[in-house]
Amino acid sequence: MNKHLYGQRGEEIALRFITDRGGELLEKNYRFKRGEIDLIVRDGDYIAFVEVKYRQNDHYGSAAEAVGYEKQRNISRGCDHYLIQKGLDEYTPVRFDVLTLEKTDDQRGDLYIKWIKNAFDYIPLRKKRGR
Repeated sequence: MNKHLYGQRGEEIALRFITDRGGELLEKNYRFKRGEIDLIVRDGDYIAFVEVKYRQNDHYGSAAEAVGYEKQRNISRGCDHYLIQKGLDEYTPVRFDVLTLEKTDDQRGDLYIKWIKNAFDYIPLRKKRGR
């Protein structure tokens, strides 16, 4: 299975996991100028921006470790874009989640799914020097 199809399969599993727990899909693969957010869901009072990481093994580190500063900053920009596009203000309760899917080491190949709510904080735009 190629990387793209593998990622799509992971997002489908993640979405089913979230909706089975009461989450409501608002956007899937939300595209904006600087990238894409895997899932945007309503979870209770929050709009959650969810990064999905699907790993077959941990040779390159855990799935959660793959969401570094640059990815967090990019998702924060996507959040800004989404709120503006939908006419929502800065008081809208938002959250940044990571949902990881990792294959277990046993021969059955079961998935270990972890939904990390509030995985990271919003990263504000940096002001340019001298301004």
